Formats: sequence, structure tokens, C-alpha cells
Amino acid sequence: MPASRSLSLLLSTAVLGLGLGMASLPAAADTVTLPDFTELVERVGPAVVNIRTSEHLKIGGATGNPQIDEQMQEFLRRFGIPIPPRKGTPPRKAPGNPADPGSDDDDDDSPQRSGVASGFILSADGFVMTNAHVVADADEVFVTLTDKREFKAKIIGADERSDIAVLKIEATGLPAVKIGDVSKLKVGEWVMAIGSPFGFSNTVTAGIVSAKERDTGDLQSFIQTDVAINPGNSGGPLLNMRGEVVGVNSQIYSQSGGFMGISFAIPIDSAIRVSEQLRGSGRVVRGMLGLYPDDLSKEIAEAIGLGKPTGALVRRITADGPADKAGIEGGDVITKIDGKTVEKALDLRRLIAAIKPGSKVTLQVYRRGAYKDIGVTIGELPDERKAAAGGEEEPEGKGGAGAKPQPAAAALGLRVSDLTPAQRRELKLQGGVRIDAATDAAARAGLREGDLILALNNAEVGGVKQFLAQLAKLDKSKPVNLMVRRDDVVSFVLLRPGR
Repeated sequence: MPASRSLSLLLSTAVLGLGLGMASLPAAADTVTLPDFTELVERVGPAVVNIRTSEHLKIGGATGNPQIDEQMQEFLRRFGIPIPPRKGTPPRKAPGNPADPGSDDDDDDSPQRSGVASGFILSADGFVMTNAHVVADADEVFVTLTDKREFKAKIIGADERSDIAVLKIEATGLPAVKIGDVSKLKVGEWVMAIGSPFGFSNTVTAGIVSAKERDTGDLQSFIQTDVAINPGNSGGPLLNMRGEVVGVNSQIYSQSGGFMGISFAIPIDSAIRVSEQLRGSGRVVRGMLGLYPDDLSKEIAEAIGLGKPTGALVRRITADGPADKAGIEGGDVITKIDGKTVEKALDLRRLIAAIKPGSKVTLQVYRRGAYKDIGVTIGELPDERKAAAGGEEEPEGKGGAGAKPQPAAAALGLRVSDLTPAQRRELKLQGGVRIDAATDAAARAGLREGDLILALNNAEVGGVKQFLAQLAKLDKSKPVNLMVRRDDVVSFVLLRPGR
């Protein structure tokens, strides 16, 4: 055989053999290794605690079977697992064994309600973090460590809005958790929880991050996971694979009271900011503008010339509040705070709440077709939420122009009148007209007698004469955009003639 042919055959065989060999080996990139949590549990587990609470019930305060209504409602929202009211003392043992609820040999015969939840040690000198709803209404709180030592805890502070509470136990040299960086947490990343579901202390569950910045509440966004969380996990840590706390387990979505694959944790950066204020003063101070924002629909955003439905629409202003004093008006759309973009109403609430009261900020607002910067001094959000203020009485007087024929307004189903000077002073308005009758297109759009029209297609309405002149110039085939005030709530309404 010629040498050249032998060399060619040898190379072909080698290449074929190499190909077969590579085909028989799994690709390194396709190899999947499941995480091993054992080292994390050994390292972080001692810093996770069991929390037991007791509440002295008033005589006659519990009737029927409390497990049916009150308890199930709690299950659907939160995780602290209450025990039905009964005579005797709260459990003496850590509720690691649910079959042994404790002894009844105490002399205290007052009815008690007990609960069990989770928490974790923030510092070696005994500060512990848990959920605010865990210790709400509790008369006594006990913290049990993994080494079975039990301490009576003092509630340093609890913040209902964030659902974070800080406890203090008299101990030193305790194992403390490490705080992680939530900004580096990724959707799909493995995470682990340690807690006391149904009283089974130091239970470890694991899963992945399902979503970040999930909006389920007012001032707090959440980390969504599929980690198994059940009643009793409340207040326990959510950990990344480096053993760092990235969240505080707080809520579940459930139709049965048990785990259904959707759990929520408070981001640890938010929880730490709250805990620092609680440790410093026992309360949390938040900023306030004194207005009621709402989201913009795409249709309204296009109608007022904003384009994208971005920003927070000011629906109502609190009298003499920071926004009122700064000149913010109903119908303004707040698009930025000190250069930070406001995408929706919830963004506005959270950004303002994070600002220290007394601070001065610049708001970018979109008002009647143009952007404007307005400086405002942030106020302090009250500790308790106030009920929405009742609206003022609708003005009853009708201006002289109200009785004259109004063909341009009638085409939209409207009859309007001027406000008297006294009504404008009372309503704090410079202009606007009152709707005396709303039929046809106006009625279909939801307008009614007593509503006030403040602007037409981004142009301020000064009075009836001006309003009718503006209407007469409009293209009758296009929708009409009105800024309307009802009581003290401002909204945008689109009128479509002939529809």
C-alpha cells in the first residue's frame, strides 16, 4: 500500500475515532449539578430562632370555634400559627413537637392565645428580626435557640407597613446571620429558607427565585419564590447560596392555608433600613406629599399628549399638605422625583416614603401639555393610615350663563354654568365650570350634575364663555379630553360624540 494512502487512511480513522469518542462523552456545558445545602444549614442554622408568643384574651373575646374563621383568615395572609384559646399557660417547651403543646399546670387560669413563628439573629448581642404580624397584640414573646436555650424577648419596635419587627434578648456571643446584596439576586437563582412551619423547628426548604419586585402591597415590593413556606415560617430568613440573608419570609398565596408554590419575602435591604430606625427610635419615619396618586391608562396618556402611560396622576390634594403648599394641582402627572423616573403611582409612594421628612425635592410634572419643575418640602407620613377625607358639598348655584343656549356643549350632552366667586374661594379654584346636566355622550362617559370641568384638551377652562368658545373650535369627529373634578378627586374623561 502506498505510503500516502496509508497516511490518509490513518488520519481518517483517527478523526472518526475522535468523533465517536466525543459523541460518547457528555458535553461539559450540559452537565447540571444540583446544589448541596448541607454546609449552608450547618453554618446558618444556629442563627435562626423559634419565636413563641402568647396573648391574654379578654373574657368573652373568643366565641365558637376560632379555627374556622379567624385562624383560616390568618393562614391565607400570614404565617404565625395561632392555637385555639384555652385555659392554662402558654407552652413551656419550644413547639418542635406539635403533639406536645405544653403543660396545663400553671396557676394562671386566664384564657390565652399562642402562636409560633420564626426569626433570625441580627447581631451577637441579641437583636432578632421577625415579622411585625408575628408579635402584633402579643403580651409575651419567647425566643428559643437551636441549643434549646429560651429567652423572654423585648419588642424594640414593630412596623406594620413593612411587616418588620425587631426583638432583643439578653444574651451575648450569639451566632448572627450575614446580610446579602439583593441587587445581585437573579430570577432563577437557588434560595433556601429555614423556619418552623406548623411548629416543626429548624425545617429547611429550598427552591428558586420566581420574580423580583413583585407588587402585592402598598409601600413594599417582594421577592417571589417557589420555596415551600407554610404557617410558622413567618419571619424566617430567605438565604442565597452564599449563606447570606436576602429576604424575610412574610406572605404566601394560598387557597388552602398551606404551600401552593407561591411565596413572598421582604427584600433584606428594605428590612434592614426599617430595623435601623426601629433600633434607633422604636418607630419608622416616612416621607409624605399629601396627595392621592393613580396610574394612567394608555388612552388617557395619549389624549393629554403625554404619549406613554408613564407617571402618577394626581387625583386629589390634601388641604395644606406639602403638595398643596408647593402648588401641585389635581390632574398633574408626576413623572420624576429628583431625576428618578416615576413609572406608576406605586413608584411615587415608595420613592417619597423613603425620603426623610423635611427634605426638599424637585418634582417634574406634566401639566396641560408641558413639563414643569416644582420644588416641594416633604412632610411626615402619619403613623396610622387616615381614612380618605369626605368630599365637600357640590356647589348648588348656577351662573348667569347657565341659562343661555349652549349648542357646542349640547352636542356633547352637557349644560354648564359658571362658579360664583364664593364657590371658587371655597373650592380653591381660579376657573372651571360646573356641569348642570349630563346626557348622551357625557352621561355615557360617567359625567353627572355637580362635576367641575377644569381643563379641555390640556387647556385650562376659565369660565363658560371660554369653554364654549374652545368647544366650537374642536374637530367634531375626534374625542374630547376633559379634566374633571368630582368632590376633591380629579380625573380625565374622554367624550366621544355620537357614541
